[in-house]
Amino acid sequence: MSKHILIIDDEISIRETLSGILEDEGFIPVCAASAEEGLKILEVQNIDLILLDIWLGDNMDGLTALEKIKEVYSLPVIMISGHGTIETAVQATRKGAFDFVEKPLSYDKIILAISNGLRFAQLEKENKILRAKTGKSTKITGKSKVIKDLRAQIERVAPTDAWVLIRGDHGTGKELVAQSIHRHSQMSDRPMIEVNCAAIPEELIESELFGHEKGSFTGAHSSKRGKFDQADGGILFLDEIGDMSLKTQAKILRILQEQTFERVGGHKTISVNVRVLAATNKNLEKEIEEGNFRADLFWRLNVVPITVPSLCERLEDIPPLVEDLMQNLVSRGLASKKFSEKSLQVMCKHSWPGNVRELRNFVERIAIMCPSDTITEKDISLFLSPSGHLPSASQAAGAVRPYEISNFKQAKKSFEKEYLQLKLNENNGNISQTAEQVGMERSHLHKKLKSLEITS
Repeated sequence: MSKHILIIDDEISIRETLSGILEDEGFIPVCAASAEEGLKILEVQNIDLILLDIWLGDNMDGLTALEKIKEVYSLPVIMISGHGTIETAVQATRKGAFDFVEKPLSYDKIILAISNGLRFAQLEKENKILRAKTGKSTKITGKSKVIKDLRAQIERVAPTDAWVLIRGDHGTGKELVAQSIHRHSQMSDRPMIEVNCAAIPEELIESELFGHEKGSFTGAHSSKRGKFDQADGGILFLDEIGDMSLKTQAKILRILQEQTFERVGGHKTISVNVRVLAATNKNLEKEIEEGNFRADLFWRLNVVPITVPSLCERLEDIPPLVEDLMQNLVSRGLASKKFSEKSLQVMCKHSWPGNVRELRNFVERIAIMCPSDTITEKDISLFLSPSGHLPSASQAAGAVRPYEISNFKQAKKSFEKEYLQLKLNENNGNISQTAEQVGMERSHLHKKLKSLEITS
């Protein structure tokens, strides 16, 4: 796919010369005679690299334009000038310029600078994807029929551009399914942009999704690209879609249908091309009947529905799940523990209302609290209550309690994780109700849950 190179220069002869060079090399040149014109082009068109003249004969010089570009876009910018000095080059580099090329322009130098800039941008994108994937496994563990069927559905839908609505109870692994679809899709070389619709305050969700212009509201000190903008040409994952307000649903629907939007405080229409994956634990049909969810949005998202089975529907997958979870804990520095065959049998009889998330938390808890290297059926019975919820440390007779852990930081984390997990269970995973119950701000609770690797 040919790369789009934006040329911002007030000299028509330079624009024509550079355009000819770029076309000869298979690039698509896009020209602007001023910084203002260039910034407007960036708002509506995908650009891969910018050639920017320092001395522009308008109200905005190249260095000022460079600052504005770097505030919003992660693009390599090559500065060009006929009056360059070392001081100017250093100043441009400090402001984020990738390279500095002097006029008269050398064919070889400009092509080399562009090639290096595009290569750098590609490496930066790949590193971003790798960082996003670090610690995130896309492996869907299990040999049960329902899991085999789930994997088959993912394999069929992933290579297409079809939109997918992922449904399932809390803790079943809906995000894992989305990540697996992304990994097997034609867009796997681009990051999947994720939005937790339940975690963003109502007053900020428009800015988060669509972006905003500088000064559009209090605290908007600079322009910002929204999630839709960032996902252009790739995948946007809308998690907890059922928790969006009706007002936001209406705006989302329009954007999904038209693939165009305006930033908060902006007037320019921005076009995007995104594939949408959405997930919810709610019964959307019931939400529609009660007037909480738009039927037209449901039908727009529900192109290919995928339902993630609850853990109680695939109890035979518990042994391989435990093995994978234990390996993950070992990779994070915990001592390896072996689960006896009888201990696994006891776990396979548990109801696991919190699904795989509850199992993951339980495996981590017992791996930390149990002093022996082998987990027995007796250890399991000490930590699992008949009610289906994890008992507190004080309820598990003989269990190692947080205050018996010598490391204060680990003991504090153990208590916080246990306490918040129990409160979430009491509120059926509702973050707002849990925050009100424990006396925390909703946003602060969400950050705490994320740091403790607990999801609602």
